[in-house]
Amino acid sequence: MDKIVSPSLLACDFLNLGAELKAFDNVEDLWFHIDVMDAHFVPNLTFGHPVVKKLQTVTKKKLDAHFMVTDPTFFADNFKDCGIHNFSFHWEATNHHDRLISYLKDLYPSVGIALNPSTPIEAIPDYLLSRVDLVLLMSVNPGFGGQKFIESTVEKTKSLNQKREKLQANFQIQIDGGVTNKNAMTLRDAGANNLVAGSYIFKGQPSEYQQLADSLR
Repeated sequence: MDKIVSPSLLACDFLNLGAELKAFDNVEDLWFHIDVMDAHFVPNLTFGHPVVKKLQTVTKKKLDAHFMVTDPTFFADNFKDCGIHNFSFHWEATNHHDRLISYLKDLYPSVGIALNPSTPIEAIPDYLLSRVDLVLLMSVNPGFGGQKFIESTVEKTKSLNQKREKLQANFQIQIDGGVTNKNAMTLRDAGANNLVAGSYIFKGQPSEYQQLADSLR
């Protein structure tokens, strides 16, 4: 699989959002990660439909939306015209995982399951792992950017990678939270294909974004 880097737009300069995205035009294997929060599932409120819909007008990169919300079905309907490539919902937000996955697959090219740090990978039945396109392991507690990486995520990644190989499944393993060049290679070696980074990339100037993104491969 490709070594994808997904800059988290939660950390970018909102007043210059279009220019921030343009700085990545020449970067290969890059998605833009969009954290949608509802101030209920997590104690924060972020991007709404009007902002996300505009993103597809200023970039050709894939939009990777992580929905930290209590009602994923509502948001799936509300955001279906935004050009989103991957829709990740939280395992903890619903009791009807199979039904929700089927519904999302009719609306989005890629469907992912996100797990909080305290949720074990064993919570997801094997047959659902074989149905999804991505599993997002939170390496910080969801809700805010700039948190410290939870070290046990490395072993969790290894376990999920072993399960993926056993099932001969093709889902991506995405890591989100506290990712920097200090832990990126360890996570890649553990089996991660897709690394989300916000503060680490956007701490630099736009001219440095490509170099910082590539340092995570």
